[in-house]
Amino acid sequence: MLPNEVMEQAMQEFMDWNGTGMSVMEIGHRTNAFIDIAKHAEQSLRSLVSIPDDYHVLFLAGGATLQFSVAPMNLLRGRKSAGYIVTGIWSGKAQKIAEPYTEVKTICSSQATGYRSIPARESWQLDDDMAYCFYTENETVGGVEFQSVPDIDVPLVCDMTSSILSRPIDISKYGAIIAGAQKNVAPAGMTIVIVDKSLCEQVLPGTPDLLNYQLQAEHDCMLNTPPTFNWYMAGLMFDWIKNEGGLEVMAERNLRKSEGLYQLIDSSGFYSNEVDRSCRSRMNVVFYLPNEELTSLFIRQSEEAGLFALKGHKAAGGIRASLYNAMPSSGIDSLVSFMTEFELQHG
Repeated sequence: MLPNEVMEQAMQEFMDWNGTGMSVMEIGHRTNAFIDIAKHAEQSLRSLVSIPDDYHVLFLAGGATLQFSVAPMNLLRGRKSAGYIVTGIWSGKAQKIAEPYTEVKTICSSQATGYRSIPARESWQLDDDMAYCFYTENETVGGVEFQSVPDIDVPLVCDMTSSILSRPIDISKYGAIIAGAQKNVAPAGMTIVIVDKSLCEQVLPGTPDLLNYQLQAEHDCMLNTPPTFNWYMAGLMFDWIKNEGGLEVMAERNLRKSEGLYQLIDSSGFYSNEVDRSCRSRMNVVFYLPNEELTSLFIRQSEEAGLFALKGHKAAGGIRASLYNAMPSSGIDSLVSFMTEFELQHG
């Protein structure tokens, strides 16, 4: 979901960007016009998140899943292993994809309990020789989210696809952040990588140039034609967040939205959420109805009421309400009202 203001600005500029007589979709990526767009987006993101100069900010083609391979290609630095915290489908997938490139060690996993919690810190199996520790901050499928940054002594690599810009970030705590754009930033097709420059100076032999963080940084992410329209849209989104009050305001709004929905679920004997309350997601509220027949009816009637994209992921079933930055509080109010009425009729 994108804010109306962002889409309206893009619509106004679609046929004529900045008096050029051309659409952003027609501007060559090596022209001064697009270079201005790209530089503005990077500086806007740097100021929004307070990214230090010793971190690269990369705008790359493709989705975040591609980075599950690219991260070990770039960040091993001659070390033989990497650690993975597995709290859901996406961190599990990242671990599996990394196996051809390094020895993968499971720091902890909640798979045995159905990915409904984050294992206690004292149970983690850490190795100081790991090149990095990978985790997914917010698991969209199961609705599990880290509420704080893991405190460990190896560089943290975080898949922040579904939570980036939803609250303040202390960049200094991370070695690298990867984030697909399609949740909180821009249309699908681009991934943002924020990476400590000191971690990407030694790639695995055979790493393609387009997947080399250092080379991409040296060429301003233009080794080949980048996803120019997505990059432009990202810049508009960064500006919108800043104009709304920044990441502190986003955090307050997102907490309020999720708390309102969880309050209804917890007070109901009809809806249920199975995630440990200490790690419930603010971005993806996953809940269940008493049976599949009611779930199908809920999805059908919610769409008739103008509430879309509520069907749970195929791996988890149930209902999933995604509360990304652009979702207004009024959208949650509408969902809560619908859920209340549905329970009265079918509970």
